Amino acid sequence: MEQVSVGSGAQRLGAREAEALWRAWSVKKDSRARDRLVVSYSPMVRYLATKKLRELPSHWELDDLVSCGLLALVEAIDRFDPAKGATFEQYAWTRVSGSIVDELRRQDWVSRSTRRFGRKIDQTREAFYAANGHDPTEAELSDKLQVDIEELRERLAELSRSDLLSLQSPARGSDEGTTIQIGDTIEAPAGIDEPERAVLNGERARIVREAVAALSEREREILVLVVSGELQGAEIAPMFGVSESRISQILAGVRRKLQAALAEYDTPVAA
Repeated sequence: MEQVSVGSGAQRLGAREAEALWRAWSVKKDSRARDRLVVSYSPMVRYLATKKLRELPSHWELDDLVSCGLLALVEAIDRFDPAKGATFEQYAWTRVSGSIVDELRRQDWVSRSTRRFGRKIDQTREAFYAANGHDPTEAELSDKLQVDIEELRERLAELSRSDLLSLQSPARGSDEGTTIQIGDTIEAPAGIDEPERAVLNGERARIVREAVAALSEREREILVLVVSGELQGAEIAPMFGVSESRISQILAGVRRKLQAALAEYDTPVAA
């Protein structure tokens, strides 16, 4: 395991100190001890997420990987067993790393075998170019990979469909000096540029922002995890030390508050 500072501007937790905090949470249910473990090892989560992000296409967001890693860190605190011989840091490192990889596989559009075949294609092309000074033809690539051309075409098509482009990427055929992006070339739905609709949407967004700002800190945190982090109640509950049903109650209360804030606005507009 690589060495990385896991303290947040403070001295790194030793194995005994981390285990003592874990026991305070595991035995005495001291939430402050659990929170300190989460805070102390959060930089490690960000380090692992950042390291993995360097290997990924540009559409992946660091915050998504960090959120996944933090959830794994909380689960590691609950499932750690020092009797098995590993320190907490070693166990958490393994859990967080594995969770990030599992999340990437879960969101991948193609099978792992196709991804492996894609890497094999890239390696074969590079080796062929190094030996011959030019890219292989379809027939040459098929021969080197020992697959028929039809299978090669199917795999390449599957890999092509899995590639995502950012709407902020330069549009194909645009001049280098222009700022035309892919998103600029997509036709907007009818009516979206109407001035009246834009004003109404802006006013509604302002009301929602004010209603969210009026929520309690815990309500806002849970709302962010659900909306931005796309986490389920069962995943959020351990982070706050409450039951899944309690998270559902809090979210129901948040919905009622937001609906009440919009009721006076939406009713006259609909009329």
